[in-house]
Formats: sequence, structure tokens, C-alpha cells
Amino acid sequence: MADEAGVRRVGVLGCGLMGSGIAQVCAQAGYRTVVREVDQAAVDAGLGRIARFLDNGVTRNKLTAEDRDATMGRLSGTTSVDALAECDLIIEAIVENVDAKRAVFSEVEAVVGPDAVFCSNTSSVCITELAAATRRPDKFAGMHFFSPVPIMNLVEVIRGLSTTDETYQRVFDFAGSLGKQPVTAPDRPGFIVNRLLIPYLLSAIRAFESGCGTVEDVDTAMTLGCGHPMGPFTLLDFVGLDTTYYIANIMYEEFRDPAYAPPPLLKRMVLAGRLGRKSGHGFYKY
Repeated sequence: MADEAGVRRVGVLGCGLMGSGIAQVCAQAGYRTVVREVDQAAVDAGLGRIARFLDNGVTRNKLTAEDRDATMGRLSGTTSVDALAECDLIIEAIVENVDAKRAVFSEVEAVVGPDAVFCSNTSSVCITELAAATRRPDKFAGMHFFSPVPIMNLVEVIRGLSTTDETYQRVFDFAGSLGKQPVTAPDRPGFIVNRLLIPYLLSAIRAFESGCGTVEDVDTAMTLGCGHPMGPFTLLDFVGLDTTYYIANIMYEEFRDPAYAPPPLLKRMVLAGRLGRKSGHGFYKY
């Protein structure tokens, strides 16, 4: 499937949970993929995560050993931005911080060709704002994946104010070539999914605060009563309470709607370092 929409080599910035998942699906789709991290330990951790996921797929007969080896053969990790010089498409998946994202795009822009397309996997930052900080706002778009990337089939494609039709279509087609279902989302905080999901998660916290039920009972009620694959508190722990808090603040700042205002309990849990699965303690202990 490589060379879809004029893309042959993909660069991924960040090899954490999201970055490694994005790099994996790109390599599995046949693209030469270079993933860049700030240090070798982070590179090794990310590539190790991919290898374990693929090994598990072989064990469960979800893919062949040959496919696993071919995927890993198309992947490379680096700490040098120069290794991205030949990439046609760059997907940023680093921390949700505007200044950090601007800085990394500035580094990459110094080495890639003029036709390379930039994408951000941000879940909340304004695409137009990020694009304006580059010299190619017309070749910039949002490409929001969902975790775990190899399993979740949706990708939100977001146009900035300067994104050309050609760039948008190129990114949309590329998402489809990964075996994902792309949808077009507006350049507003939360896009589509989080615009609906965040108020639901915050409402669950407020319900718990008001004594509506225990964490376990609320989760059971929503899984069995509404058919959700997991309850809101399990999902909060999976997403990360800090991530939810960050997105909610951005959305509240934009819309000034009380539905997006982070509840006091969420703020205090983040301050206490109870971030969910990533810290071993959130609404549940792990």
C-alpha cells in the first residue's frame, strides 16, 4: 500500500504510546517509517513496545512471523532529526504542549523537502495555530489517531484555515491506506470525538462527587446499561487523568461552557499524581 497519496517514507515524532502505535501501523501498511525520540532509551522503549505487540499477534495467529519481520524491517528509530530528511509525511505525536510542538516542527522543517506534509496527532491544540508557526501552513493538517492505535480504526482529519484541498485529500487518503476510517473534523478544541466524550467523562466525575454511586457501580451501570465497552472511570484511567484535565481546560477556555469545566476532584487527583494506569493509581489501583 506504500506510495499511497504520494507517500513513500513516513517520519513519526515521538515514540511513546501513541507515537509507537502510529509508527507500527505505518510500517505494517508498507511504508518505510522513521520514528524519532529525544534519547536512545525512549527509542528502544518504543520499538520494544512495537516488537512485543507484533510478537503477541504471531502467538495469537493474528499475523505471520514473516509479516512481523517485514514490519520491523521497515521501521527504524533515531534521535537525530537529520534521519527524517527524506520523509514525505511527518506525523507529530509528542507531549500536548504548544511550544514543544512548535519547536519540533521547526527542527524538522530545517531538514525535510519543501513538499513534505506536516501532521499533528494533537487531541486538543489548534491546527491553524500550529500550522502558522511553520513555513508551510498550506501543507499542514491534523491527523488524530485513537489509542491503542493498532486496534482503533478511526482517524480524525482536521483542516487548518490554510490547509489546501490537495493536502487535505493527501492526508485523508493516507489515513485510509493504513486501514483506518478517516472522518473530517473541524479545527475546534476536541474535534468530534472529544467534543462529545469529555463532557461525558466530566459528568461521571461530578456524579461520583455528588454521591450518585461508587466508581465500580457507575462503570457497571454504563457498561451493562448502555452497552459501552468500558465504564467512564476505567476509560479515564486508560486515557490518563492529566490528559483529560488538559483537554478539558482547553475546551473550557474556548467555549466557556460549564460542561467542559474540570471538576475539583479531577484537578486534585492530577495534583496528587494519580493519573490512571500510567502512574499505577487513578480511580482504580493497578
